[in-house]
Amino acid sequence: MDRIIEKRTWNAKRIATIAGIAGVVLLIAGSIYFTSGKSKLNVDTERITISDVTKGSFQEIIPLNGIVMPITTIFLDAVEGGRVEKVFVEDGATLKAGQPILKLANTDLELSLANEETAVFNVLTQMQISHDNARQNTISKLNQMAEVESGLKEAGRIYELNKKLYAQKAIGMQEFQKSENDYLYAVRRKRLTTQILNQDSTAVNQQTKQSRDSYAHMKATLELMRKKVGDLVVRAPVDGQLTALDAEIGQSKQKGGRLGQIDVLSGFKVRVDVDEHYITRVMNGQTGEFTLGDKTYKLKIKKVFTQVSNGRFQVDMVFVGAVPKDIRRGQSLQVRLALSDETQAVLVPKGGFYQQTGGNWIFKLSENGKTAYRVDIQLNRQNPDYYEVTSGLKPGDRVVTSSYENYGDMQELVLK
Repeated sequence: MDRIIEKRTWNAKRIATIAGIAGVVLLIAGSIYFTSGKSKLNVDTERITISDVTKGSFQEIIPLNGIVMPITTIFLDAVEGGRVEKVFVEDGATLKAGQPILKLANTDLELSLANEETAVFNVLTQMQISHDNARQNTISKLNQMAEVESGLKEAGRIYELNKKLYAQKAIGMQEFQKSENDYLYAVRRKRLTTQILNQDSTAVNQQTKQSRDSYAHMKATLELMRKKVGDLVVRAPVDGQLTALDAEIGQSKQKGGRLGQIDVLSGFKVRVDVDEHYITRVMNGQTGEFTLGDKTYKLKIKKVFTQVSNGRFQVDMVFVGAVPKDIRRGQSLQVRLALSDETQAVLVPKGGFYQQTGGNWIFKLSENGKTAYRVDIQLNRQNPDYYEVTSGLKPGDRVVTSSYENYGDMQELVLK
């Protein structure tokens, strides 16, 4: 008799298959579940900085490095070239205007001066000789004029006398005619002598003027040559301190070569390096300040150098009001330059978060303060302490401002 065999519905193979399918489904579901939510990171509050977003007075200020410099620096250049013969003072000496610093020797220039002096002396001697000759010539012509005038006077007397005698028939025609001719000759001779004397006087005056002009020109040239020789002694142009002196005895210096500089000690200025990003926003008259010791001092931009070098340009700032007593040339200062007036703005304290976010987002704390989630923001201007917030945050919000370097792509921080 046949036996009925019961069919097994849950054999081991089927159970294993179902279990495998279920595992895969659970794995997929878990992956979907965990990836569909926000990535979180547990953070110890003692290791982060939490700051309050506030509203208050804001002024855009940029921190800059400045160097204290004399208010005026005058460069010493060799007006004439030569060999350094003497050095009268040392580098760093305090000088008075006109005080000699060093002496250059230039044989060619000194020889040219001697030749020029000789030429001027020769011209002066020639002028004196010419003047003496002209004076003798004038005296001779004046004597001649006196003789002519005397002859004219005598001829005129005889002519008038003979004219009367001839009218009275006391003398003949020939004698009268001779006296008349003598008189007319004397008149013509005086006229000619007077013309010659006037021409001679004009020529002498022209010659004298030309000689004087030539002598004045040569004398001016001599004075210029003397000045050039005098410039071989380099003197301090103003009161001040001699710095960067570059001159050793026996050293040759070319014309126009730099010898050193004079720093005027009547005041100081601060030369500041500024990033070229601000070149259109920095101008004369803008103010800044720095702190030295326990006091704050004000500065004002006096001059902007628009030439950019290595991504930076320079400005000169002068003191407004008090000047620190102990300030020294070459001293470094941390200057805060104001680029705007004070305004009311939403502010967030500066912190390391900016390096990772670029100011585009920040972790903002929830109302209960147990978590911080990522929010988009917009930052505008800045100063050494704050960023100006234009959107994304409001006064009273609390944010994480410390570095986000270890947070990766986390969307939410769980604060513990």
